[in-house]
This record gives sequence, structure tokens and C-alpha cells, in this order.
Amino acid sequence: MSTSTIERTSYVPRAGAFGNAIGLTCRACGAQQPLGPFYACNECFGPLEVGYEFPSITREQIESGPKSIWRYHALLPVPSDIATIPNTDPGFTRLVKADNLARELGMKSLWVKDDTGNPTHSFKDRVVAVALSAARELGFKVLACPSTGNLANAVAAAAARAGIRSVVFIPDNLEEAKILASAVYGGSLVAVQGNYDDVNKLASEIAGEEPDWAFVNVNVRPYYAEGSKTLAYETAEQLGWRLPEQVVIPVASGSQLTKVDKGFGELVKLGLVDESPYKIFGAQATGCSPVSEAFRNGWDAVKPVKPNTIAKSLAIGNPADGPYVLDTCRRTGGAVSDVSEDEIRDGILLLARTEGIFAETAGGVTVANLKKLLASGQLDPEAETVIFNTGDGLKTLDAISGRVGPTVNIPPTYEAFTQAGIA
Repeated sequence: MSTSTIERTSYVPRAGAFGNAIGLTCRACGAQQPLGPFYACNECFGPLEVGYEFPSITREQIESGPKSIWRYHALLPVPSDIATIPNTDPGFTRLVKADNLARELGMKSLWVKDDTGNPTHSFKDRVVAVALSAARELGFKVLACPSTGNLANAVAAAAARAGIRSVVFIPDNLEEAKILASAVYGGSLVAVQGNYDDVNKLASEIAGEEPDWAFVNVNVRPYYAEGSKTLAYETAEQLGWRLPEQVVIPVASGSQLTKVDKGFGELVKLGLVDESPYKIFGAQATGCSPVSEAFRNGWDAVKPVKPNTIAKSLAIGNPADGPYVLDTCRRTGGAVSDVSEDEIRDGILLLARTEGIFAETAGGVTVANLKKLLASGQLDPEAETVIFNTGDGLKTLDAISGRVGPTVNIPPTYEAFTQAGIA
């Protein structure tokens, strides 16, 4: 074991370094561990979750904070002065009242939580900002990740802003826009011959050999995952401090969905919202739908698959949080479903045409599953519903190539224009 590894595993956190977080708890067996560079349980190797001792906090205190995820710093494993430390300041993205889409689908009340307004145009900026705070405190020197694209963009940008080195690993068949949007920040970009699960396996091996590297979704994952809770906090605050009755969330690793549920629960415990029932629905692409398959068959375990879908940001064949997604959806009365490639494309176009929101393929998955769940009767058209758009369509232009384009192509004359029948 290297000297830096010994130093890190014997780490004692500074007072307030992780805010109101008090320790790590195994999600499988409940064993307790101290705060530190740990991501697997010492007892059973299960995943670890951050635990807290929250102070009394009011809506007014939160509302007076910055218009970023740091308005919720008291509910995250970050120091109280986090907003003063150089970072990308993600969050507080818009919640769009989607009346046109609701009307077309026969729904009473529909909202889109649109995370395309984040610094690198996806929700991954949220989780990376929290992971970066932990990596700094734990003494890591390099920010790294395995990624299907959006996370690579976020890590590369956050490291550049923080003035530290980044190394990101991606499948070599990733969308060109996501490759360029990672490389532009000047860090190291490693294309790996294989799918995301191959990339993730390699990253896990490297994490064990490079003690100064913080892989945000591997060896600082417990902290990283907490960033997704801010989607729940913002949604409730933007709804006037209430919980929606239904939410539809895309599923890749599954962490986002489970953390939204955790965030809703924390708001209730803190008295910031009234307790009310809500259902959580998970959305997958049929070409990578291990969690949907498990839900449909009544399984408690998720059988890994080999991804084959245009929704590359969701193409994780062996999702780490898959079993917890099943638990969450079943407990809340929701479901997990999946849609075809053509339905994904149609979902992208439907959201763009009705609400002026251009979603990447993950958003197309979410909209298409919303439509499918309504048709099957699993989702109530009368209930207030929020869907999560997690990334920008400019990242996945290939998905709609050939489906849209110029309405007509005419010579530059008024006569040609009138003959085209556009007026």
C-alpha cells in the first residue's frame, strides 16, 4: 500500500468539512463507517450512503441562499462556505409548466424539470460539484470518471474551473458532440474499446492503483450521489414547497431516481413540505432495460444486459442501483418501463414541438415512457406529474438526423416562396 493510500484511509475529517454529514451507512447491511474515502462496506462490501444530523432549517433560510444547488448546502455533505469556493455553481434550473404537452397527452397538470440549463447542459454538473468538494477535502489530486458522455463533460469542466487535472474514460463509440464537449476543457480524454460497463470495470481497476485519483462515481461515489437530491429539493421548492404526485425519471445507474426519493423524504422529515403520497416511475430504453425487465418479471435482482440503444447516456447494462430502483418504485406504487428506438425519437420530437425543449435521447426516453405509462393506465392523467429532462438535445443530434430538416428548398425569389405553399 502506498504512503498516500495509508494517509487517506486513516483520514480524520476537519470540523464542518462535510457539513452536517455524520457518517456512512451500508445500504445492504446497515453497518456504520466514519466519513472518509470509503465507498464499500467493510462488513459486506455493499454500497455506502451518507448519513446526516440535520439542524433546524426554514424555507426562508433556503430561499435566501444562492440560485444554485448551494442554497441547500445544509442538506449536502459539503462545508457551509462551499459557495465561495471555485466551482461551476450548477442547479436551480427551470421547472417548466408543460401545458401544451399535457393537453396533447390528455393530462391535467404536467411539469418538466429541465436540467439543460446547467453549466455543461446536463444534471451531471450537480453530482460532480458535490464530488469535487469531497475530493478536495480528501486530498485527491486528479478528478476522474468512467462516463457515457454527460459525466465526462461535467468532470472535465469542473476540474478546469477548480484548477486541477482531469482524466475521463468513455466508450469509443460515443456521440461526437459529447467527445468534443469533454476534450475542449483540456484534460485527458481516454476512449476505450467497449461499452460503458467495460469502461467502468477499467476505471475501477485504475482507482485501486492510483491513490491520488478521485473517480467521482467510484471511490467518492457516496458523496457524488448526494448531488442528485437537489433535483428533489428544487422541484418541491419551485412547486411552492409541495411534493408532486408522480415523477418520471430516466434510469441509467439508477442513482438519480433513488436520490430524488431520498430528497423528498428529507424535506418531509425537516417539515419543509407536508407529507403526501407520491409515485416514482423509472424510464429505460428497450435496448438497455435490465431494471424494466426485472420489474416486469417481479424479480428482486437485476440481470445484466449488453446495451444496444441510441440512448447512450442510459446505456449501463449492469446498473449499480438497479435493485434500489426496484425497491423505490414498488414502495411508492410506481413502475419501471421501457420504449423502443423509434419511440425515443418520437419523444424527442414531441417535447420539442409542444414545449420548445430540445432533449437528448434520455429525455426522449422519459417522454416516450410517460406516454406509454399513461396508455397502460399505470400513470394517472389527473395527478400532478413532473418529468425530468436531464440533458440537451444538441449532444445527441444523430438521433434525429433524417427525421427533421428544411420544410422546403427554394430559389431566392418571392414567386418560389409563394409556390411552396408556406404562407
